[in-house]
Amino acid sequence: MKLVEEIPLPNKLVVEVWDDSRSIADDTTKVALLIKINVEVKPEYFPHLEHFEQVQKIFGNEIFFEYKIERAFVSNQEKMNVFKELLESFKKDSLPYFARPQFPESFVLSKHMDIQKNPYKYRTHLGET
Repeated sequence: MKLVEEIPLPNKLVVEVWDDSRSIADDTTKVALLIKINVEVKPEYFPHLEHFEQVQKIFGNEIFFEYKIERAFVSNQEKMNVFKELLESFKKDSLPYFARPQFPESFVLSKHMDIQKNPYKYRTHLGET
């Protein structure tokens, strides 16, 4: 995996663009664009301090958002062009969403909502067995 680009956003987040492509056969590649965004968990995002503490206990001070776009069976001659197309499409279609001022708070709150809806996934962090 190779870091291709870092894109600073107006909401103070940084989008990391990774090339996670790998060879499938001698003449083909699975082209994979991986997006990572590190989002800080802040108490001001939560209506109640115990919600903040619960999310922080499970995820820590930061939560990574990850998004992957893949295209399989790309000829080796076309892999760079396909990667560039995927990246340009991401920048055009998705980057404005991640740049929104509300994105960090919404993302962190979505993790709290997931804890509430699916506590079994987090039972080891919540002291349950």
